[in-house]
Amino acid sequence: MIRIGIYGYGNLARGVESAIKKNDDMELKAVFTRRDPSTVKINTAGVNVYNAKDILNYKNDIDVLVICGGSMSDLPEMTPELVKNFNVVDSFDTHARIPEHFKNVDKNAKETNHVGLISCGWDPGMFSLNRAIMEAILPDGDSYTFWGKGVSQGHSDAIRRIKGVVDARQYTIPVDSALEAVRSGSRPTLTTRQKHTRECFVVSSDPKENARIEKEIKEMPNYFSDYDTTVHFISLEELKKNHNGIPHGGFVFRSGNTSDGVKHVIEYSLKLDSNPEFTGSVLIAYARGVARFASAKNYGCKTVFDFSPKDISNLSYEELLAHTL
Repeated sequence: MIRIGIYGYGNLARGVESAIKKNDDMELKAVFTRRDPSTVKINTAGVNVYNAKDILNYKNDIDVLVICGGSMSDLPEMTPELVKNFNVVDSFDTHARIPEHFKNVDKNAKETNHVGLISCGWDPGMFSLNRAIMEAILPDGDSYTFWGKGVSQGHSDAIRRIKGVVDARQYTIPVDSALEAVRSGSRPTLTTRQKHTRECFVVSSDPKENARIEKEIKEMPNYFSDYDTTVHFISLEELKKNHNGIPHGGFVFRSGNTSDGVKHVIEYSLKLDSNPEFTGSVLIAYARGVARFASAKNYGCKTVFDFSPKDISNLSYEELLAHTL
C-alpha cells in the first residue's frame, strides 16, 4: 500500500481524498492542517488530522505527501520546504513561474534524496502532455489551449487573497469565434485576450472598497491583466446559491500540415463536473509514479513529462499490453 499524506484541507484535498478511495493500492495515512485540527472534519473514518507544525513527527509514516495549497503564495514556499523531508506532489499552476519553481524544488529534493513532482493536474498536467505529443506529431503547426467555461480554483483563490474579499468565484470562458476558427484548421493568430474572457463574482466586506478590489483584480499580473475581465459584486447568499459548484474543462488543439494542402486538427477536451475531484484523481495517479521513482532512487524535481503511462498505472505491463495498447 502506498501511504498518502495530505497537507492542507480544502476543496482540492477533498478531491484527493475521494481519489484515494478509488485506488486499492493507496491509503490515506494522515491530514495536516494550519487550522485547529479539532475544527477539521474529513471524509475518511479512522484517519487523524494533525497540526501542520507537527508534520515532521510523521515523516516515516508517509510515502507521498500531496500538497494542497494555492499557487499564488502557498506552493512556492511549501513545496521546496516539504520536499526536504517527504516525497511530494503539488499542482502549481502559474505557468510563467514553473521554471523558477522547478529549480527551487529540484535543489532541495536532490540534496535530501526525495522526489518532488510539481505542476501536476489537468493544466498544467494532462494538457501539457497532449501539447507535447501533438507538437511532436505535427511539427509544422500551431497549438491552442482553451480553458472553460468553468471555475478556476487558482484564480478564485487569488481573488480571495485581496484585502476586503470575503469569498469569490472566477469563471474562465472561451471565446466561441476563436474556438471555431481553430477547429476550421485555418491556424489563426490569436492573442490571449482574443481567446478567453474572465468573469468574477465577488463578495466584499465593505461596498466602499469595491472599486479598489475591482482595480486590483483587473490589474493582477499572471491572472487577469491580459484578459477582458468582468467583476460582479454579489451577496454571500447569492454566491452560495448560484456559484456553489466547481465545474471546469477545456480544449487543446494542434492544427498543422503534413504536406502542401493537407491539413490536420488534433483536439483533446475535458468536461469536468468537479475541477478539484478530477485534479485530485490526476495527483493520486502520479503519486503512484512518485512512490515508484522514490523506490528506484530517481530523485529530484519531476513533471508529468518524466513519467510514462506505465509508471502511473495500477495495471501490470502485461495487462496494459493485452487490454490498453
